[in-house]
Amino acid sequence: MRSTAPAVPTPLPAIEVAATPHRSLPAVVVVADGPDYGPGRDRLDDAALATFEPTGKTGEVRQIGRNWLVGVGDGAARDWRSAGAALVRAADEREVGRYQVLLPENVTAEQAGAFALGLALGGYKFKVTGDTPAARTKSVLLVTPASVADAVAEAVTLAAATALTRDLANTPSNVKDPAWLVGTAARLAAGVTGLTAEVRDEAWLAEQGFGGVLAVGGGSSRPPRFVELTWRPRGSAKAPHLVFVGKGITFDTGGISIKPADGMHLMRTDMAGGAAVIAALLAVAALKLPLRVTGLVPCAENHVSGSAYRPGDVVRHYGGKTTEVANTDAEGRMVLADAMTWAVRKHSPDVLVDVATLTGAMKVSLGVRTGGLFATSDELAAQLITAGEQVGEAHWRMPLLEDLADSVRSEIADVKQTPGGPGAIAAALFLREFRGDVPWAHLDIAGPARSETTYDEVVPGATGFAARTLVRFAQNYR
Repeated sequence: MRSTAPAVPTPLPAIEVAATPHRSLPAVVVVADGPDYGPGRDRLDDAALATFEPTGKTGEVRQIGRNWLVGVGDGAARDWRSAGAALVRAADEREVGRYQVLLPENVTAEQAGAFALGLALGGYKFKVTGDTPAARTKSVLLVTPASVADAVAEAVTLAAATALTRDLANTPSNVKDPAWLVGTAARLAAGVTGLTAEVRDEAWLAEQGFGGVLAVGGGSSRPPRFVELTWRPRGSAKAPHLVFVGKGITFDTGGISIKPADGMHLMRTDMAGGAAVIAALLAVAALKLPLRVTGLVPCAENHVSGSAYRPGDVVRHYGGKTTEVANTDAEGRMVLADAMTWAVRKHSPDVLVDVATLTGAMKVSLGVRTGGLFATSDELAAQLITAGEQVGEAHWRMPLLEDLADSVRSEIADVKQTPGGPGAIAAALFLREFRGDVPWAHLDIAGPARSETTYDEVVPGATGFAARTLVRFAQNYR
C-alpha cells in the first residue's frame, strides 16, 4: 500500500559557493540598513527602486525585473538567517527555481552560514497531497570572494538535521508508529561509515526489563521499540563519549488520563526529542566529529485500551528502580528513565543529555520559542546555552530546586512519577533520579518543538528545534 506521507528526508535547495557570478542566473543584491547596497547595485533599475524606496530592513525582499534585493538589517546572524528564509519564500511564490546571491566582500563566515541556513529551511514544506507539489527553489549560488565555503557547508548539514527532525515529527501517526520510526533511523544510518544502528523489539525490552517503555506502550496494538545509534570514528577509543537520549512517543492520547480532544492531533510531534537525537547523530557522522556519540530513542505509542497502564500502578524500570504512576499522560519521563539508566550502565558516558517535549508547564513558563534547560553543573548549562546561541536556538536555564527533591519520593515505590508542584521542575527532578553520577542536562522543548506561525527560518508545524544545539554542543565539546 502506498504511504500517505511524503518520502523522508525532504529535499532541500542545493547551496553552493562560487567566486564569480553566473551569467544566466537572476541575481539577488544584498541591502543593509541605510540602505547600504552590496555588489550588483548596477543590476537594479533606478526607476523601479524609486517606487518603493528600499530600507534594507531584515527580510525586505523585492523583485526588480529579473533580479531581486534582500534586506539584512544591521547584519546580526539572526538578521542574515531571517533574510535567507524570507528570500527563499518569496522566490518560491514566484517559482524561481535557481538564482544567485551577490554577497558583500566583507561578509563573515557566521553571516554566510546563517544566510545559507535560512535559505535551506525557510521554504520547507511537509504536506500530504495528491496534487502536484508547487515549484520550489532547486539551487542557490552564493557569490563571494570571502573564504566562507566551509561555514556554508556546515550550515547546510545543520539545516539537513533540522529538516529531518521536522520530517520525522510531521509524519502522521497512522504511518509513524514505533517500528516505522526506528526503521527509518536505521535506514538513514545504513551505509554511513562509522555510524551503526541497532533496533530492539518488545521481546528484547521485556528481557532487559525496560518496564517504563513497556508500560507506556502496553495500551497500543503497535508495540514499542528502542533504537541505539552509535558514532565511532576511527581512532576514537579514548575520545570523550556523549550520550543523547530522545523521547520517542509516536502518538500520545494521554492513556487512561486522556488528553482533551482539542490539540490532540498535534501529538504526532510528541517524538520531536527523539527525532532531534536521530538527526543529530546523522549530522555528527556527516561532519566526522572526532569523538564518540551515542543516540538512544525509546519509542512507544501511549494509547487507551484494556492493556493500558493505570494510575496507581508501580512500574519497575531497567536497573530495578520502581515508579509509582499517578498520571498516565506523564509518559515521557517513564520511557526516558529506562533509556537514561541504560545509557549510564552500558555506556558510562562523559555527559548525558536528554531531549523531550515533556511538560505543558514549560510552555507556560517560557512560551513557544525558548526551550527549558536543567543541568547538574553551571559549566554544562553554559555549554548548551552557548551551542544554542551559535545556531539560532534559545534555551533558558531552569532550577533543580533542592527543597522539592524529597517530593519525588514515594511511599509505595522508590519514586513518584508526578510529585506535584511546578510541573517542569518536578519532571526534571524525577529524571535526575536516573542519571547516576554522570553530568546530565535535560532539555524540555515542549514549547519550541512546534510552531503555529512563520518566523525567521521556522514554518508552521514541527520546527526541528534542538537538533542543531546537540550537534554544535558535540562540535564544541572538549
